Amino acid sequence: MARPIRLPVSPGQESVWDYPRPPRIERVDKRVTIDLGGQRILDTGDVVRVLETSHPPVYYVPIAAFADGALVPARGSSFCEFKGAARYFDVVGGGLTAEGAAWNYPTPSPGYELLRDRVAVYAGRMDRCTVDGEIVVPQPGGFYGGWITSEIVGPFKGEPGTMGW
Repeated sequence: MARPIRLPVSPGQESVWDYPRPPRIERVDKRVTIDLGGQRILDTGDVVRVLETSHPPVYYVPIAAFADGALVPARGSSFCEFKGAARYFDVVGGGLTAEGAAWNYPTPSPGYELLRDRVAVYAGRMDRCTVDGEIVVPQPGGFYGGWITSEIVGPFKGEPGTMGW
């Protein structure tokens, strides 16, 4: 397994290699939008993000901020050793349904209470997700839910050859 080579960081950027493990959760002064099926289903400035070594930030927004009917409980669950048990949602907008494209932690583990009543969305399954007007790039790989912006520098977990990180 090759050790990752940290990419250079320019002013105004942050490296995912400076993020902690276990992950840190923080409120951010950012505006997040999500579009699906040509419909804006979320526009909020009430944003928290989770930062974990080698991962771009995962943005969590209030469930209540989504358009009516945009989140529908879905089958499936998972468990994070840090945040606890997750449940999944289908995301609906403009006549489209992205199955299992969002998740939340209804009873998050201690230290992650800010995640209660918030949801994260796989950016790659939406038409478009933005952070402060910048269109995000989804974290590579099908499992991870990080959002990459120009402020974030990798390399990122999920890229080819990173499974052993």
